[in-house]
Amino acid sequence: MKVPFLDLKVQYKQIEDEVLPMITEAMENGMFIGGPQVAAFEDEFAKFCDCKLCVGVNSGTDALRFALMATGVGPGDAVITVPNTFIATTEAISQTGATPLFIDIDPQTSNMDPSKLEACLEKDLTPHAAGRAPRPKAVIPVHLYGQPADMDSIMNISKKHDLVVIEDSCQAHGAKYKGKTAGSMAPAGCFSFYPGKNLGAFGEGGAVVTNDEAIANKMKMIRDHGQAQKYFHDMEGYNGRLDAIQAGVLRIKLQNLAQWNALRRKNAAYYDELLADVAEVEAVKQAQGVESVYHLYVILVDRRDELQQFLGEKGIATGLHYPLPLHLQKAYAHLGYKRGDFPVTERIADRLLSLPMYPELSNEQIEYVVDSIKKFLAKG
Repeated sequence: MKVPFLDLKVQYKQIEDEVLPMITEAMENGMFIGGPQVAAFEDEFAKFCDCKLCVGVNSGTDALRFALMATGVGPGDAVITVPNTFIATTEAISQTGATPLFIDIDPQTSNMDPSKLEACLEKDLTPHAAGRAPRPKAVIPVHLYGQPADMDSIMNISKKHDLVVIEDSCQAHGAKYKGKTAGSMAPAGCFSFYPGKNLGAFGEGGAVVTNDEAIANKMKMIRDHGQAQKYFHDMEGYNGRLDAIQAGVLRIKLQNLAQWNALRRKNAAYYDELLADVAEVEAVKQAQGVESVYHLYVILVDRRDELQQFLGEKGIATGLHYPLPLHLQKAYAHLGYKRGDFPVTERIADRLLSLPMYPELSNEQIEYVVDSIKKFLAKG
């Protein structure tokens, strides 16, 4: 049996009859940037996230960078985040002129550990070898794998220390935290629509949701060369707009997202059931009061690389999210971090493995994956 890690083609077949006419209409009316499709998607996605406003942009990276800029983060500031995320989170920080400042994660959820955030701020911890770090101005909790971080604690701590919070919701479209939708709990929530995401475009795309009109207006200028109106520039900006065809695709997919997320949760529950008696395998846990959308289903296991190779030989595709934490990446060597600075992150990075996860995954496929894992472990 072949089990792909993700099957975008089977999802496309479900919406093909809606997508093709939309693309044809775009070709005929010639409206490829902005226009009614983008405006309609922004309105619909804002409502989906229980927010007043949405600004469509070119990517999740742009969403994070523009949100930081619009909330006043820039040179001389530090932004606290976690080292077990895709580099886009920290690229966005660096590209504003600010400095990433890492803290460790919760061993159960792999999300930001609020106690580490509190310690960092109370003790002004600066693990940078080069000397004193800039004073933190913002916090970016990452809703990793589709599970929201502990936002009540993070928001309370951040308010106490007068920090801006930006939600990295790039893997958490539709996830819930105590009934609140991911992206709606901070001044700005950032999303990626990379094709493999729960809500994925047919190319690049991103968005920021907010209830703050000033933040939204600032981002609208930033994404469009700093224009307040055509050819009148209040500032230097970027070419970071969402194009109309991608918005049209996202509108069609958004109608199906709640159902697709429910199927992901069902598949995750079946994985949980089949792996419950496998002592050697630990699944990333869902926190109480949280409803994950399981962008990824991640297990922790010893001899991870050997297991991944074994599963590959059985026709099962897997992933590693993420095998080398950002504080140990060559790109951030100048920050002065070293191995051992974030032991929870490092231990998890050495053991994590992402199993196949998408809405159309069958019970038979899940059973085959778990049976294969058990066969590997039985070999000793």
